[in-house]
Amino acid sequence: MSGTMSGLLKETAAPGDFVYRTNLPVPEIGGDEVLIKVRCTAVCGTDLHIMEWDGWSQKHCKIPVIPGHETAGDIVAVGQNVKDRKVGDRVSCESHIACGGCYFCTHGLAQICQNVKLFGCNVDGAFAEYVKIPASATFLLGDGLSYEAACMFEPMGAGVHGVEAAEVAGKTALVSGCGPIGLTAVSAAKTFGAKLVMACDLVDGKLEIAREMGADVTFNSGKCDLAAEVKALTYGTGADAVIDVTGAAPAILADLKCVRAAGRVVGVGLPSEPVAIDLTNDVFYREVELTGISGRRIWETWEDFAKVMAGPYFKLDRVLGGRYALEDFGQALAAIRGGAAGKMLLYPGGVPEERNKKHT
Repeated sequence: MSGTMSGLLKETAAPGDFVYRTNLPVPEIGGDEVLIKVRCTAVCGTDLHIMEWDGWSQKHCKIPVIPGHETAGDIVAVGQNVKDRKVGDRVSCESHIACGGCYFCTHGLAQICQNVKLFGCNVDGAFAEYVKIPASATFLLGDGLSYEAACMFEPMGAGVHGVEAAEVAGKTALVSGCGPIGLTAVSAAKTFGAKLVMACDLVDGKLEIAREMGADVTFNSGKCDLAAEVKALTYGTGADAVIDVTGAAPAILADLKCVRAAGRVVGVGLPSEPVAIDLTNDVFYREVELTGISGRRIWETWEDFAKVMAGPYFKLDRVLGGRYALEDFGQALAAIRGGAAGKMLLYPGGVPEERNKKHT
């Protein structure tokens, strides 16, 4: 394909919102790539960091760049080397574009590829009418899966990966932070067999949703002694596993007080600054495992999230927020900055009046 398209652009290496352009070139694909007609793309916290042009963005982004990476759409062209994708396939995309040849890629750890490219950060992303990506970074969608649900694989996969790393089956688990990713972690913990799922947040409304999505017990961590509450429910021992989705230093330090000796704390949320931890008393002496995750296991986590979506706990409508035309990004941004809940979705060409909301 050739011609121009509409899209959002981060134009300058400085703080500032994305700019809507109508004259961007439609991407030209290489032999191993596919061209996708974008149906919808969710706004991620990473997109906000790129607008703020913080330290992470300065290190990882190239400018100018089309942002956006939590997306779904239809393949409209395939490269000459692509054999397992075809025009008409409905797909979602993995944002960690792995090289396929490094040590980590060849040892089942493609999510931490040492040569990784970041979709929507250092290669153009999906806040546009069309996007190109290697065919190997696409995930085929089932017929009953809506585009909106498909956009959730990438972001919510991080929460699922955190639960995978925590190995919660038969254990007591605490999920710290009940935004959309944390809520998904709550549902995943129940789906994967945790015997008790606790959740905490600072906002009572989020805790109410957490209970709807599988939490057995919830705590407003700003209104209680969280460690004391957790220990009271675990016979004075502490949680077997804690999944932190906040990335906030106070929450991480509280997590270490809530986990039992020889338990495991998994970091999903990314701290914006270094966190001072009492390693001697909170980690070493207690033999606590402290680890983190990066993105999703490719493609195991995607398959696991499909199981979570198909289960009785995950509720798509509780993690989705407003729907906006791509050119109305400013309205979506205002909603986010105003504290609106859920993932905001952007639609090239306008929000469809009728959408297939069925999902598996």
